[in-house]
Amino acid sequence: MGKYEYRILATDGRAKRAHMETVHGSIETPVFMNVGTVAAIKGAVSTDDLRQIGTQVELSNTYHLHVRPGNEKMSGDEMIRALGGIRRFMNWDRPVLTDSGGFQVFSLAGLRKIREEGVTFHSHIDGKKIFMGPEESMRIQSNLGSTIAMAFDECPSSVAEKSYIEKSVDRTTRWLERCIAEMKRLNSLPDTVNPDQLLFGINQGGIYEDIRIAHAERIREMDCDGYAVGGLAVGEPAETMYRILDVTVPHLPQDKPVYLMGVGTPANILEAVDRGVDFFDCVYPSRNGRHGHVYTNHGKLNLFNRQYEMDARPIEEGCGCPACRSYTRAYIRHLLKAGEMLGMRLCVLHNLWFYNTMMSEIRAAIEEGRYAEYKHQKLEGMEGFK
Repeated sequence: MGKYEYRILATDGRAKRAHMETVHGSIETPVFMNVGTVAAIKGAVSTDDLRQIGTQVELSNTYHLHVRPGNEKMSGDEMIRALGGIRRFMNWDRPVLTDSGGFQVFSLAGLRKIREEGVTFHSHIDGKKIFMGPEESMRIQSNLGSTIAMAFDECPSSVAEKSYIEKSVDRTTRWLERCIAEMKRLNSLPDTVNPDQLLFGINQGGIYEDIRIAHAERIREMDCDGYAVGGLAVGEPAETMYRILDVTVPHLPQDKPVYLMGVGTPANILEAVDRGVDFFDCVYPSRNGRHGHVYTNHGKLNLFNRQYEMDARPIEEGCGCPACRSYTRAYIRHLLKAGEMLGMRLCVLHNLWFYNTMMSEIRAAIEEGRYAEYKHQKLEGMEGFK
């Protein structure tokens, strides 16, 4: 589909360290994508901040940017297209991944109707009826002009009946064929925002190993630019997720990027890297930061706790993030207690820095052939938030 290069630089067991060259710049993997659902990281974090804290890829959401911005005449994605695409819109000069809207559509349970053509549902903003299928999702993502677009899939509940999941996965496969065809058409148009837009297919199958493997083998034949494992981290135990990754990832192409969607905690990421995953995204670091919960190499701290009232240390000694370089736990706690936005912002910046730095350490450990040792030490130090 689009133009890109994905090159594995080192492996350590099943963990892989790769370099990916895209039309919008390079991505070093394993990578954690910082989540900016509506083209902004929640917590007053700017794209200048993202560059400063080492963000490689920003992730935005197709459904949310379709419904907002927007007015009676134009949808949000049409507005963003008219303004030059998402990267120009948000002043971000590095890669962007847009998810397809599938998860949001299916999380609006009760408000939606699934048919072979696609899904009819109601906007959470104004209740307006919306139809989205594979072609609509591809067109919205093409309007946004992201570096990587995700295929439109159904994300069934992990506890759904096996017979339902089988039918759902078959539909997701048919939808992927339609996504591929529409993406090729859109990329060939003379006025496309990003004619080199890449498309990742998504593996589904709930917690059923046989369905996961069969689906992985089916979609790998469809030659997508990369592959995601979806429908995990939705309430099943972490051990179940690791088991599904153990059996599924070997059936996806080893010479293409693998993305575990919506994951996760630092421990989840460390375990999934060990199983061959390259790409991650999760709202945890920003959401937790907005509630005063900050990650450190010795566990997670809740800065609302009274024990930090007179604590003149940074969130973590030796941390190079903007919060730790300049402010104390006591001051940040004061800001949080006073309801000042700066408190949330500093906690979010710290958490994203922590994640981005951890990914950099992971890459170095794989290159040096000491990933098992690194993972063990990191997990042992972080017992507080396994």
